[in-house]
Amino acid sequence: MTNTPIAWDVPRPFIKPVTVIPAHLDDFNHVNNVTYLKWLEDVGWAQSNALGLDWDAFRRLNAGFVVRRHELDYLAATFAGDELLTATWIHENTGRLEMWRRYQIIRVSDGKTVMRAATHFVCVDFVSGRPKRQPPEFLAAYCTGRGAVD
Repeated sequence: MTNTPIAWDVPRPFIKPVTVIPAHLDDFNHVNNVTYLKWLEDVGWAQSNALGLDWDAFRRLNAGFVVRRHELDYLAATFAGDELLTATWIHENTGRLEMWRRYQIIRVSDGKTVMRAATHFVCVDFVSGRPKRQPPEFLAAYCTGRGAVD
């Protein structure tokens, strides 16, 4: 760990640490692109679970979010042994069908942002898979700017 300050894009993102292990690497000997996407999914679910919206809640509410689009900007390579901080926050929520989540991954040793990403979600009926207006519980939890869980 270093004393390098961490420069988050938002004041209080939800943060989940990750340590790069050899299984995360590709033939270039750096973290594989698919691994980053998995980490984004993991930190998003960790925040959602902390907000009380897990798979059981989705089933109970008969609603859930599905991905419409991912945008990933790879800014620097990471390697085995690197300690990373994956972070997420709700960037925008229409209050109807759509929500955007943003992400930032920072390498702890030098404070460098190695990735920025965004995901566009659409709320759907859990059973039919058809678009559905977000229930009040989603609107309360997935508020714009929501990062850290209070």
